[in-house]
Amino acid sequence: MPDVRSKLLSVEPGCEWIVDAHGCDPSALASLETMKALFDQLIADLLLRQVAEPVWHQFPDAGGITGVVVLSESHLTCHTFPERGFAAVNLYCCRPRRDWPWAERLTEALGATDVQVTTHRRGGTLAGTPTSTNRSAC
Repeated sequence: MPDVRSKLLSVEPGCEWIVDAHGCDPSALASLETMKALFDQLIADLLLRQVAEPVWHQFPDAGGITGVVVLSESHLTCHTFPERGFAAVNLYCCRPRRDWPWAERLTEALGATDVQVTTHRRGGTLAGTPTSTNRSAC
C-alpha cells in the first residue's frame, strides 16, 4: 500500500496569483458593487468555495476598497487605489485551477489598460521546480 505521507508530499501546496491592474477607471475602483461582482464572477468561474461571508472595507471620501474572502481553497483579496487607477488582487488556491482570463475580466470590470499577472507555486522550491512565472496559470 502506498505511503500516504509521501503521496501528500508529492503534491505542491498550491498556487498564488498576484495581479496588478493599472489604468483602471477610478469610479469602478471606488464601487463596492463592482468589486463584489468581480469577486462573485471569479469565485463562480473557478468553482471556488467560500467558507465565510466576504469582509469589505470602503475608505471614506474618494478612497478605495479592501476586500477578503476566505475560501476552502485559501483566500481571495483586493486593494483598490482610485487615485492611482490601480487594483491589486491576490488569489491563493491549495488545489489546481484552470486559467482565468485576468486581463480580459479586469479590463471589462475595471477598465484596466494594463494587467500584470505573476503566479507563484507555493512549496515548489523543495521539489526543485520553478516558483514564479509571468503567466496566468500554475
